Amino acid sequence: MAGLLTDTAIRNEKAPGLLSDGPRAFGLSLRVKVVKGGDLSKTWVQRLRVKGKYTQLGLGSYPVITLAQARQRAEDNARIAAEGGDPRIRDDVPTFRDMLEEVIDSRKTRWRNDRSEKQWRSSLETHASALLDRPVTDIAAADVLDVLKPIWSTKPETARRVRSRIAIVMGWVITHNHRLDNPAGEIIFQALDRRKPPPEHFRSLDYRAVGAALEAVRASKATPSVKLALEFQTLTACRSGEVRGCRWAEIDPNEEIWTIPAERTKTEQEHVVPLSDQAMELLGQALARSDDSGLVFPSPEGTMLSDSTLSKLMRDLKLDGTPHGMRASFRSWCSDKGHSPDLAEKALGHALQGVQRAYNRADMLDRRKLLMQAWADYLDTGQTSQPIT
Repeated sequence: MAGLLTDTAIRNEKAPGLLSDGPRAFGLSLRVKVVKGGDLSKTWVQRLRVKGKYTQLGLGSYPVITLAQARQRAEDNARIAAEGGDPRIRDDVPTFRDMLEEVIDSRKTRWRNDRSEKQWRSSLETHASALLDRPVTDIAAADVLDVLKPIWSTKPETARRVRSRIAIVMGWVITHNHRLDNPAGEIIFQALDRRKPPPEHFRSLDYRAVGAALEAVRASKATPSVKLALEFQTLTACRSGEVRGCRWAEIDPNEEIWTIPAERTKTEQEHVVPLSDQAMELLGQALARSDDSGLVFPSPEGTMLSDSTLSKLMRDLKLDGTPHGMRASFRSWCSDKGHSPDLAEKALGHALQGVQRAYNRADMLDRRKLLMQAWADYLDTGQTSQPIT
């Protein structure tokens, strides 16, 4: 097969663009582009009519795939297509599931615990099962749309996470030269309803019902660690993972504070939590049951409680809320009782922005101590104190 490209010309080519190997080269071209750091990427592509539609195939990168090898691959693909087959479906093409496993393996070292891996697997197995066993070259944007449409209007945040995870896997596919395009790119949103979907919120109890809910928790037959953890989360208005991972080394009983290290917070900033009298009493109960794990609220096996344990307790007690929703209950109480919005946001571990952030460099620890004590007292008695501003 006579072509226009030569190994010398390919090695010396510096200008970005698409270089054709000639009209008799079965649609073979070399794509040259500038990548991060200013280096050049040279990749073989083939434009070929497959089953009546033109498509673009990735044949690998140069010089890993030589000119002669690229020409041979292009000719083989053209022969398969001419016989009515699809060159994208080959024994050596991985499935989406294969590439998902590679992505998970590559990201494990960056994840703080195995929760992220479980979430990836669960979301894709639940909502993208139709893609899992298909060759990665056979997945089109329409297939991704079929995955997203059923959950876009009812579970928009879930849909966005699923789309993002599919896109990451397909990005991995691209870097391994199995295809050139990403069928789950953000442009796919243009094919979905453009109206901004309503945000999903964790179900929360009316703050007036939280005190009674805690009484039901204390009276339940759940294990002591689970009951104490849920009540401690409510008293501190912290996130479930922060509470379940709480260690005795983070508690300062003299100062009556809990310091959550940056690596365990959503904002990746250290969060100091002032502890009310009730929270300190609760820690005393936990200490009496402590083991050698170092965890304040260990499971019976001495490991961190699972993320579903506290939720299950609330469901079993038929409490119409979630553990995370207790944070919303606290925030609503702050608003209704006239407490400082900045104090409330700081108590929730939210990062303040702009002028507020500059003004509130101090932890406002003394005032937050008063706020958390007022919250704990309200849960015990239902009585309201003067607003803390």
